[in-house]
Amino acid sequence: MTPPSLRPVTVVVPTWNSARWLPGCLAALRAQTLEPEEVLVVDSASTDGTIEALGEGGSVRWLALSANHGFAAAANAGWRSARTPWVALLNPDTAPEAGWLRALAEALAASDARVWAIASKMLRMVDPDVVDDAGDSLTRFGAAVKRGHGEPERSWCEADDVLSPCAGAALYRRDVLEASVASTRLGAIWKTWISGCSAPRGLALPPRAEARVLHQGGGSGLPRPHYVRLVTCNRLLLLLKDLPARLLVRHSLRLLRGQLYFLLAYHRPLASLQGYLRFLRLLPHTLRARRQVQGARRVAVEEVDGWLLRERGTPPLRSLLRRPG
Repeated sequence: MTPPSLRPVTVVVPTWNSARWLPGCLAALRAQTLEPEEVLVVDSASTDGTIEALGEGGSVRWLALSANHGFAAAANAGWRSARTPWVALLNPDTAPEAGWLRALAEALAASDARVWAIASKMLRMVDPDVVDDAGDSLTRFGAAVKRGHGEPERSWCEADDVLSPCAGAALYRRDVLEASVASTRLGAIWKTWISGCSAPRGLALPPRAEARVLHQGGGSGLPRPHYVRLVTCNRLLLLLKDLPARLLVRHSLRLLRGQLYFLLAYHRPLASLQGYLRFLRLLPHTLRARRQVQGARRVAVEEVDGWLLRERGTPPLRSLLRRPG
């Protein structure tokens, strides 16, 4: 039962071909010291027996989608179907520690309205002493960066503001998700704070709060070329839609260098090209969305610029070119 001081939480687990990992994830959720109001598995037309992997017992609801339209579509379908004021998103290839959900809920309950989400500290499943993701940032080269990635877990022991939580293991205020009007094609992270609805504050918790999650990474079975197509397109959509025009011009050379970096680093030129073509097909939709986002912006351009990291945040290109993608 949820303590009176905490709000009920629905845990949404978007899945696609995750039969290998889903039983372990659900077992970890059953062991939580704060019981979720509901666990909702949103399946994107898996073909590997993912639904059968749900097994018997436990308060798990299954929402079947007719096709695989990606993580964002499944996540949006999940939180929209939830009936609780707080919603947690969790990847199927994770194993949250027993105190994970309670730690997130207690942190959100103790936070002011500016904190719209709470990030977990995601650790490598194969080496829990190493951080996988402690919240996400964006660089002036257009690269999304996992905070703490590859660093010792002991180096990340303080709670800190983050630009965005990793949606693979995070707790959200449902009303903020509703206000952001998330799109299945375009991410809605920036829209919330650029419009002034909420300051850009998530919160990454220290280990003493037990908001720790072991993460395999790549457990969704997404083929590498498909991943490259999606991430190439989505990166460009995010930059065009959400960055003010002044910053697109100011950082244009860095942004172009960043796109060239990923084209070479992915070792999948055809998949990258397909991502660029998809971006062009979505250009009219993106420009309409851009007018809405920038028209609603109440945050100064220089403040937005301050959210962007100055460093590249990516490994040297020469080290990536020496090994296959």
